[in-house]
Amino acid sequence: MEYLIDRITLDEKTCNGKPTIRGKRITVQTILEFLAAGDSSEEILAQYPSLTMEDIKACLQFATELMKRTYVINAVAHTQISSSEGTPYVSSLL
Repeated sequence: MEYLIDRITLDEKTCNGKPTIRGKRITVQTILEFLAAGDSSEEILAQYPSLTMEDIKACLQFATELMKRTYVINAVAHTQISSSEGTPYVSSLL
């Protein structure tokens, strides 16, 4: 298990390797989705009493750190199988 930002953990055996809070089965994504839906930190803490306000702040910090990175979108070839006069062939399209 690897710790990121003090409270955020990565473990391929927990929650399919998604970032979780302190090794618990509560993902950063879950907390961010609650916040995005308009739930307050207090409402989240009531739902998940094992969490603290610092855990919620760590989720926001983790998301902020991810947004500081540069992302590159690469074109992916699309493969299409067709047939010409009954003979199948493969063409790659971008």
